[in-house]
Amino acid sequence: MEAQLQSVMADVAVSVSELKKSPTSVMNRADGAPVAILNHNRVMGYMVPPETFEAMMEAIDDDVLAAIVKARAGEVPVRVTLDAL
Repeated sequence: MEAQLQSVMADVAVSVSELKKSPTSVMNRADGAPVAILNHNRVMGYMVPPETFEAMMEAIDDDVLAAIVKARAGEVPVRVTLDAL
């Protein structure tokens, strides 16, 4: 059986056991960087500071809105008057 390779998308990685012992210590040592959480040497998740998560969510929202704008760029605007309602 061939071992599957997995990318770790963080410079900091800790085991689940280490995270359980002291999550605050792990985040403090990471100094704001993302932390890969490993279980049996496989990434099971990532932990990021709240500021990073909020920035990621805003960037995703911006990308979604940009896609909507691009999709609607060719639409002809419809003029609605109060009489029509």
